Order: sequence, then structure tokens, then C-alpha cells
Amino acid sequence: MLHPDTELRFIDSKIGFGVFATRPIPRGSITWVQDELDRVLTAEKLQQLGPSYAAILAKYSYLNGRGEYILCWDLARYINHSCSPSCLSGGYNFELAVRDIGVGEELTDDYATLNLSESFQCLCGALGCRGTVSQDDVYALAGQWDDAVREAFPLIAKAPQPLWELVEEKWEVEAALAGGEIASCRVNLRGFTQPDSLRKCATRGG
Repeated sequence: MLHPDTELRFIDSKIGFGVFATRPIPRGSITWVQDELDRVLTAEKLQQLGPSYAAILAKYSYLNGRGEYILCWDLARYINHSCSPSCLSGGYNFELAVRDIGVGEELTDDYATLNLSESFQCLCGALGCRGTVSQDDVYALAGQWDDAVREAFPLIAKAPQPLWELVEEKWEVEAALAGGEIASCRVNLRGFTQPDSLRKCATRGG
């Protein structure tokens, strides 16, 4: 489920739609959490669904660290890529704002965290844009993503959290906030645990 202070807006014909903040979303806010309405599909199930669903799943689903395809039921599937994302995930089934997100600012992910199957040309226009987003970016950037999450993580206890009740890993989060270890994003990155030949995924976005 996506943070309630968001809405869908059309950007342009190249990018399509994106998700934007309707109120300030402070750093440390949980911006998305996997919930009971999200579809969890195995690779076998995707094959059973056949080609009629292929284009939809290729555009709107992503692959988690267990090799399951997640199809978000709400506007979360329209979150676009940025090489300087406003939202990231550690080793949990939720994302948090790694910087303050102002009214009218787009919520973005780094698609390289979603277990890409192939590279794509980036149109994000962010400062430091990589130009091409690769499935191999995880090896170079995982530490950077962990640093961003680690810096924002303590603010979970201070920011309003309308999605907190949906977080399944509450005790793990609370333990980390009490000084324990913050789970690395590598938990969700199949490139660190699986051969490249098994890393299959679609991107998520508008």
C-alpha cells in the first residue's frame, strides 16, 4: 500500500504517469509497504497466465529476493525510476523516504533495486543520472543504498507513519531502532545470491 498523501499525475508521453506527494512526506516516513492485496506470483504462475498478461506484468510487476513477482494493486505500480531516488528499501518489505519529499515532488525508486533482467535507457534527468540503468548496478550501488537507508532509518520513530500497522517486520524494525542491525538491501537483491541466469524480472513504473 502506498502512502496516503500521494496522487497519480500524468507527466508526459515518454514517461507516462508518476506518483506525487500531496502533503509533505518527511524523511523516514514509510512510503510503501507490501500488503495483503498485492498479488504475489511465482514464475510458474506467470507462465500459466500466458501471453495475454505478459505486457502488463512486464511493465508493472517487480521481482523480490525470493524470486516472486509482486504486482501492486494500487498506485505504487506507477512509481518511476530515478538515479537519485526519494524512496529506498533496506532488507524489508517496505520502502521509506530517504529525504524529505515536498508537496508536488515525485516519489521515485531506483529500479536497479528491483532485480532487473536487462538494462534500459534512463530518462530521469537527475543530477548524476547514470544514463543507462543496468541489472549489474546492484554490485556497485548496494552499499550506497544501504547508507541512505541507514541514515534515514532512525527517523522512522519520529515521522508520522500511517502505514505502520501494515508492516509485518515490526519487531525487526523496533530492534534495529533500539540499536540493532538494520537489514541490508542485499536481502532483496537476487544478484548477490543467485546466478545471473536466474535473475528474471520486470520493471515497475508508469
